[in-house]
Amino acid sequence: MAPEHVPSLRGRATITTVIVVVVLIALCLVAWVYRNTPPLSNLLGSGQASLGTPIATANYLCDGGKTITASYFEDVVTLKLTDGSAMTVPHAMSASGARYANKDESFVFWNKGNTAFVEEKGKQTYTGCIEVSARTSEQESWKAYASSKFGFSILYPMDYTADASYQYQAMGPGLEINGVKFTIPTTMATGTNLSSDTYVSVEQLSDATACSASLFLDDAKNPGTVTENSVEYSVATGGGAGAGNLYEEIVYAIPGTMPCTAIRYMIHSTQLANYPAGTRTAFDHAALVAQFDQIRRTLILGR
Repeated sequence: MAPEHVPSLRGRATITTVIVVVVLIALCLVAWVYRNTPPLSNLLGSGQASLGTPIATANYLCDGGKTITASYFEDVVTLKLTDGSAMTVPHAMSASGARYANKDESFVFWNKGNTAFVEEKGKQTYTGCIEVSARTSEQESWKAYASSKFGFSILYPMDYTADASYQYQAMGPGLEINGVKFTIPTTMATGTNLSSDTYVSVEQLSDATACSASLFLDDAKNPGTVTENSVEYSVATGGGAGAGNLYEEIVYAIPGTMPCTAIRYMIHSTQLANYPAGTRTAFDHAALVAQFDQIRRTLILGR
């Protein structure tokens, strides 16, 4: 029987050297991949570090007070949700609106116009989401309000009070107008002739065929139109006086909306002569209207 071939010491050393070189090359490749692969947080988190500057960013307020922050890029959207989760989701096919979904579609984000919703494992978990206006420096502390019932969002000062059960009833029985009102704080009226039931409201008429401010007033005066920030408004005024009370109304309706949507300023004040001299001062009418204007300009309709 022929003797087995046993590698020489030189041969074994050569094999060992080859193995060491291969291992070193493999380690170098692993290190290179590690250094050049974005962290998982970039791929499934905000993603903006690797994706560059977003085309647009939107904040949505949803039913139940939930929020979504969406940053839109060319082919993906990065999302931050109320529960603290963050992810990057690629664009997917859709028949209407913009649809983004992960590979197995267990997570889907839909955006259409100023509205959005999230679907997780076939169930909608973020519903009635409406985009919220970007805040100016003066509005950093303002609250956001969104109504999926009326289909709008708006910003308003922190100390105002929102009332979702509001009805405007001055038109008479059977002509009530539903909406949401935002009433000034009592402190704004203290020491002045302004009444604390002064408010700004968002109202809707569901059966109006042509939307105009005159539909929201019993005796509309000074009808006209004004355009601000590319939004055209139908504007009219109203009001009255009685028993020392003064009521001033300004209505901004948005033509073409369905249901017909309007913003009402209701300013209730009293005659200074009704108070002992020096106990009341005249309220700052210009400042109040300017603040109501700021509120109105944050209105976004969910469409």
